Amino acid sequence: MQINGVLIEDTFAEAFTMRAVRLTITAADEYWAEQAAIAATGFATSVIGCGVEAGIEGVSPKTPDGRPGVDCLFFATSEEDLESNLINRIGQAIMTAPTTACYAAPLAEFDPDDEKLSKNSSIGNKLRYFGDGYQASKLIADVRYWRIPVMDGEFLLQEEYTIAKAVGGGNFLIMAESEGPALSALRAAVAKMRDIRGVILPFPGGAVRSGSKVGSRYKFMSASTNTAYCPTLRDKVEDSKLPDGVNVVMEIVVDGLTPELVGKAMETGIREAVQVPGILGITAGNYGGKLGKHHFHLHQLLGGEAK
Repeated sequence: MQINGVLIEDTFAEAFTMRAVRLTITAADEYWAEQAAIAATGFATSVIGCGVEAGIEGVSPKTPDGRPGVDCLFFATSEEDLESNLINRIGQAIMTAPTTACYAAPLAEFDPDDEKLSKNSSIGNKLRYFGDGYQASKLIADVRYWRIPVMDGEFLLQEEYTIAKAVGGGNFLIMAESEGPALSALRAAVAKMRDIRGVILPFPGGAVRSGSKVGSRYKFMSASTNTAYCPTLRDKVEDSKLPDGVNVVMEIVVDGLTPELVGKAMETGIREAVQVPGILGITAGNYGGKLGKHHFHLHQLLGGEAK
């Protein structure tokens, strides 16, 4: 398949079932809501080294307290990992930011009775103890909140958060003749993909230049550089997958609340990337279908089109 003269390889991205939470962070103004969101989602590119994958989803369309707000998505491999990471990030990055409050944002992508959803009250329950006995609870419409005294007044924190079964690790690789086209395609694709609610691109600027493979020649490493797509190793490894003329490869990783959203984001990004001159191919990363439950076949995502 080719789109705009760019080869789309007949392969698939292999992704994994994860657990996800959507938070709404509000503050007295947009600046402090954004600062808290940036801090809370920092160092959260991959569960391989960060424990959680996170990103800013965008400005909240509606907030519980009517103040400016930012929505963030957090993904982890288990509910326990998600809980422990959120306790740390809310406590250290959101509660510390001036004037903030933290709420469980609606997961409109799911039916409230969907079996993929669960509730976790430990997050708010454990953070309340920072109040040193002076914390107070408030029940509004059957939703419990905690008021924790802090030096600018009170930090308002919702007690219970909805956790969804979600998808992490959707991806595609952009193969380019040089750095310039690769970076232009990345920025164009990422800009379009970030317009889609329900997904995040957890890596810096949405891009991964150090894609990884499972395993290593070193026993203490669970993952190592993706040698098959490293241009400097083209003549040094037997499994190089670089077509002639490709000198730069960049990856975009997508986490989403549903498989449909991940697929939509991948399709959107690919269609945007192939419009850039100097892009020679699009492929995706997988492990032979043996590790991840979710398979996103590129030709199917693009509707089998050949142009």
